[in-house]
Amino acid sequence: MGCTFGMVIALDCLILGIMSIRILFDTGNNAAIFAENVRRLHVDLTHLDFVVVSHRHSDHTAGLNVVLRANPHVPIYAPREWGGIFGVLLPGTFYRALPALPDSMRYFGGVVPDQIQSGTLWPTARFVLVDTSLTIAPGIRLVALVSDVPGTRELRELSLVLSTPAGGILIVGCSHPGIERILGATGAPDAPLRAVFGGLHLLATPDSILDPLVQRLHHQWRVTQMAPGHCTGEPAFAALQREYGDDYLYAGLGRRVVLQ
Repeated sequence: MGCTFGMVIALDCLILGIMSIRILFDTGNNAAIFAENVRRLHVDLTHLDFVVVSHRHSDHTAGLNVVLRANPHVPIYAPREWGGIFGVLLPGTFYRALPALPDSMRYFGGVVPDQIQSGTLWPTARFVLVDTSLTIAPGIRLVALVSDVPGTRELRELSLVLSTPAGGILIVGCSHPGIERILGATGAPDAPLRAVFGGLHLLATPDSILDPLVQRLHHQWRVTQMAPGHCTGEPAFAALQREYGDDYLYAGLGRRVVLQ
């Protein structure tokens, strides 16, 4: 599923012909709308194998409580961030201590635990926090990057790569680190991608930058099909459709795309 400013993608994958895995990637911008769309599209959240939350922004996390009510123990892969909304265990040594201070002026009364649990909006969730790229199941890999783009600098984001005999499929949230950085981290162009789904964060990108980027995605990065959504932007939708023709896949709300 994909929607204008609250992307949700539900994946039912036969990985390398070995096993079937059901994945939810992001949970949208509005919990009530997410729940209604789940109902209308007959998506059974109780049968999810795991969830991937690409990054901490609310338009990707708003439906998490809906997921947790239906499937409270589902593993949720999310970026590891100190002080982030998904919670993290910090070492007790992460700050400079000054034992000469009176205990009444010190953190934890001077008795510092080995680990300090930061807060989270979802204290019962089974988060698996990720800070490096890793394979989480046969044919399924998470790419972890940190944005260095002004406005989202230091934002951590996860992208999902599915391996198929016909090439990789890349699922992106907002591409805050930059779609080309993400592509490079997947191994492209040496490992060509048959399709890219998701948000490319090109909402305000001028044509002078947008048009060469679209050309590079097709010819330099060798992405065979494009299914942009979410924060890609209307000019980018048009440019990608012109460039890709029949290989431009509409990824709007409720759309089901079957890749053989």
